[in-house]
Amino acid sequence: MAAVVLEARGLGRRYGAFAALEGLELQLHAGEVFGLLGPNGAGKSTTLNLFMGFLRPSSGSATILGHDCTREAHEVARVTGHLPEELTLFENLTGRETLSFVLAMRGDTSPARWSAVEASIERLGLGRDLDQLVAGYSMGTRKKLALVLALAHDPQVLLLDEPTNGLDPVVAREVRELLQTRAREGALVVLSTHLLEVAERLCHRLGVLVQGRLRALGTPEEVLRQTGRATLEEAFLALSGTPP
Repeated sequence: MAAVVLEARGLGRRYGAFAALEGLELQLHAGEVFGLLGPNGAGKSTTLNLFMGFLRPSSGSATILGHDCTREAHEVARVTGHLPEELTLFENLTGRETLSFVLAMRGDTSPARWSAVEASIERLGLGRDLDQLVAGYSMGTRKKLALVLALAHDPQVLLLDEPTNGLDPVVAREVRELLQTRAREGALVVLSTHLLEVAERLCHRLGVLVQGRLRALGTPEEVLRQTGRATLEEAFLALSGTPP
């Protein structure tokens, strides 16, 4: 079996009496595409933010490549590419200037690194907008730039919140193929999504969060067996308590 890259042990986050995430136990492996599913407010974004070290857990812990996600958040950021739910970009820079700044901050502006970045730019169709100010970008173009930024340093782990939302079907397909390629090359890809079809086609395993708790875990086929349902949509609705 591939090496464990990300591990959560009793991970939880509370806001007073409200548990945004509770008792998460999870082991994810190199070369895996893992889908985190759940209704709005289930704890998906909270989970990714805990993995990135943006939030401090109320209980338990998480590690990425042996680095504690809270105490060693800087090391986690070094090996992880992150696409947040809410995109925060430098509005008064161009896309190219943004990439130059981020690569400089990461300490790698080598020709080889730029060549890899330019390959992502071409694949996602960002080239024609690269020298325009980010302030004028559409939501889809912002998402493309954010994805290129997440991939720019060739991370061993990708934590992506709704990576295909706002993209046209052609670019969304390129993103899916790109993530599959990164997994085949040995990266761990974790994506939060509401798109059940994407999760079923793309992910090796799924975790379904409901009200901050992991209700199902396994391959799409295993999740169907756990719930006794015929389709992933039916399983998702049953787990989330939504009438069919």
